[in-house]
Amino acid sequence: MASMESLIGMMNRIQRACTALGDHGGGSDLPTLWESLPTIAVVGGQSSGKSSVLESIVGTDFLPRGSGIVTRRPLVLQLQQTEDGSQEYAEFLHMPKRRFSDFALVRQEIADETDRLTGKTKQISPVPIHLSIYSPKVVNLTMIDLPGLTKVAVEGQSESIVQDIENMVRSYVDKPNCIILAISPANQDIATSDAIKLSKEVDPTGERTFGVLTKLDLMDKGTNALDVLEGRAYRLQNPWVGIVNRSQADINRKVDMISAREKEREYFETSPDYAHLSSRMGSGYLAKLLSQHLESVIKAHIPSITATINKTIDELESELDIIGRAVAADPGAQLYTILDLCRAFDRVFKEHLDGGRSGGDRIYGVFDHKLPAAFKKLSFDRYLSVQNVKKVVSEADGYQPHLMAPEQGYRRLIEKGINYFRGPAEATVDAVHVVLKDLVRKSIGETEQLRRFPTLQAAIATAANEALERFREDGRSTALRLVDMEAAYVTVEFFRKLPQDPPADAPASKAGGKPSAEPAAAPPPDRYGDELLQKIPKAAVHCQVREAKRSLLNHFYVQMGKKEAGEFGHMLDEDPAMMERRQQCFKRLELYKSARDEVDSVAWGGSSR
Repeated sequence: MASMESLIGMMNRIQRACTALGDHGGGSDLPTLWESLPTIAVVGGQSSGKSSVLESIVGTDFLPRGSGIVTRRPLVLQLQQTEDGSQEYAEFLHMPKRRFSDFALVRQEIADETDRLTGKTKQISPVPIHLSIYSPKVVNLTMIDLPGLTKVAVEGQSESIVQDIENMVRSYVDKPNCIILAISPANQDIATSDAIKLSKEVDPTGERTFGVLTKLDLMDKGTNALDVLEGRAYRLQNPWVGIVNRSQADINRKVDMISAREKEREYFETSPDYAHLSSRMGSGYLAKLLSQHLESVIKAHIPSITATINKTIDELESELDIIGRAVAADPGAQLYTILDLCRAFDRVFKEHLDGGRSGGDRIYGVFDHKLPAAFKKLSFDRYLSVQNVKKVVSEADGYQPHLMAPEQGYRRLIEKGINYFRGPAEATVDAVHVVLKDLVRKSIGETEQLRRFPTLQAAIATAANEALERFREDGRSTALRLVDMEAAYVTVEFFRKLPQDPPADAPASKAGGKPSAEPAAAPPPDRYGDELLQKIPKAAVHCQVREAKRSLLNHFYVQMGKKEAGEFGHMLDEDPAMMERRQQCFKRLELYKSARDEVDSVAWGGSSR
């Protein structure tokens, strides 16, 4: 089993990597590792003694002090115990090459780094500051100091600051693996404690909360805090710890922390109220208690953290496969990428036509429904009426009457009749064209690899639609040629089916009581209609659908071969949002792989306890 030092050290390194790579929980749709890590969040109202508790645990003055909200960004405080006699120093994550041995400069840098992000406006920011302190006086421990809860905004702050601070604190303490260090002053009623009120809401059973009672020495004479410290006033599943911090007079006199800790120990040991609790009171005891508890929580969470890391790595790599890797700078590689993306589009387009994706069936609908419906609407009953047939035949003979069968007239009759089919033939070709254009649009949108390249999307769409226009012209001319072919060869069977004059005893018409001069309805030329119902779809399939499957982007490929090398890069201009997403995914993937290495190093290389 890994040692406490290696477990907490591992968490420290992962937390630092989180901040360095932009993961500080929430505010993004990217997976967050930060929120999976066990943490100790230090929560308290303003003037609760929160900063003094942290300085007592560290044994050094290092936090900014002042009125109002001093802590305006989360401070991730990582303590690393070093060998006895070694010099203590501090390092900031944002200044990795500088060691601070003067902790007055540490205090100033915390204030300056806060202002760099928030300005001097007294506003807050969720982006944490990472501070590591190496000292023989500390135990291995990591805590997050959060802005103090407040009830009113001060001058220079927005009215929302009260709620903003609470929301920030909640974003930490809501996590089920967050240990809450709830700090309350003993000289105020525990029922009014901001820290206890919040912890009760997020941790009603008290499993995750450690209560810290400060300012015990400032209580009114004759009173004590035993009801709280012994768990009667507000019960927690973890022990309450009392703290006696330095007074303001001690701070002004620059009383050092070693002397303050000794004074604190003497207070509890000699107090008539708290002497029986002295072994589990004070900042030294609190630091050890938290360190041991943090170790146990980390140990318990390692399996779930490992599972989360591995699952998220797979998800991020899958997303990057969809987004695609960064475009190469080499023109040859860029051309290869363009052609590969075209092939990906072409595969999706063919899947639509072949039934692998929806949409291609609409072409069959044109042939099976729209074309027959258009044929049925043709007005052959009027065109092939006896009256019209006589008129066409007579006009064909001119001034000379025909001697035998009026062949010239009948040929003209069929030629003009066949022209009726030209409209449905052209409409069929146009309808297939509309379907193919829509499938091109859908295919571009459904080709995942193309989404990051809007310029190339537009170029492919233009080239594909130009090709479809050429195919439409071929389809139209072929369909019309087939219609004309039907007029070129006329058989006698066609004329035998034409309606004849009605018999003399035909019923009279309703209007004039005389026999009707025309039949009630004349059948269309079925032979020619049936032929064209078969041939027009063949023309559209051969000239449009087949060619779209076979050579939709052939002309585009030829154009690519004629381009200058420098033009390929422009075609692979990416959507800025997609570029940003890839960069975010790469950074987050780097974080998770780093975390996996850290966990593996502890699992395989940790020393036994």
